[in-house]
Amino acid sequence: MAILDDVNADIKDAMRAREATRLAALRSIRAAFLNELKKDGAETLDDAVATTLMRKLAKQRNESIEAFAKAGRDEQAEAERAELAVIESYLPSLADEAATRAWVEAAIAESGASSPGDVGRVMGLVMKAHKGDVDGGLAKKLAAEILG
Repeated sequence: MAILDDVNADIKDAMRAREATRLAALRSIRAAFLNELKKDGAETLDDAVATTLMRKLAKQRNESIEAFAKAGRDEQAEAERAELAVIESYLPSLADEAATRAWVEAAIAESGASSPGDVGRVMGLVMKAHKGDVDGGLAKKLAAEILG
């Protein structure tokens, strides 16, 4: 079953169970999917596109959590954390630090990078080869650490 179909089915389940937080998160996911479908007039959404959209939504939630926490608005931060948990339940897990480090080291060897200024070149290779599997922030941190 496609991710879009899963989300639509889960919206119905959340409505029946009266789970307001889960329902709000699922509706925001579906809204992002529908906006993407309207862009090119498609009737179906590829799972790879859906995963990319959900990673974007997760990143937005993380930024919101950070902003609310800095402002001392713990209630809103908790609501965002709850939505983030729902979004992450649909996402495949990312590579752990050891796998990411191995990919970064391979990209450094392939690119011949030797200074901290070469992080961009290394990141380009890592993201091109492992876009859906790697956390870009972690990869960048590791590349800077290894080259620095």
